[in-house]
Amino acid sequence: MLKIRDLHEVPVLFELMSHPDVFPYVRHRAETTDEFYFLTKMTIEAEENGELISRTIVDEYLQPIGTINLFDIQDNHGFLATWIGHPYFGKGYNKQAKEQFFDLLFFTYNIEGIFMKVRKTNIRSMKAVLKLPYVALANEIYSDVYSQINPEEDIYDLFVITKDHYVSYQQFRTMDAESTDEEVS
Repeated sequence: MLKIRDLHEVPVLFELMSHPDVFPYVRHRAETTDEFYFLTKMTIEAEENGELISRTIVDEYLQPIGTINLFDIQDNHGFLATWIGHPYFGKGYNKQAKEQFFDLLFFTYNIEGIFMKVRKTNIRSMKAVLKLPYVALANEIYSDVYSQINPEEDIYDLFVITKDHYVSYQQFRTMDAESTDEEVS
């Protein structure tokens, strides 16, 4: 489902990113394939330097379908940016990719919090975020970060996933699955 970024996947990802339903919402957009090669190379180097964490989302056939990233990492917190190609909308890849990425961030990289800024007019992203049971609206909880992402006008809502909320949810889900298994047997 996730793999380390690779320059070989650039042509496929560029094509997917270029779709009008995807392009406006991509953090690091490229107008040409060459520009996307450059951005991908810079992303790979930035990860090697510990500045960000980035993965390619792949489907069940290991074909690249999007990217998921943690940018602007400070004090064990960072900003999530995810995009998936239009042909893969609504097929459950987003939720699966996020949970795999969150496991990686919280348990391998010891990230404590993941921020998500969502444009208030981006209904698709807002619905995706609100489906996550461990997410909290953070406009007031992290008012300093909210002010940073909205310096002049309120364009974005801020959400946060803390390690504590995520771990609690995963433990609850595991306990619920175990009790369901006991009822069946």
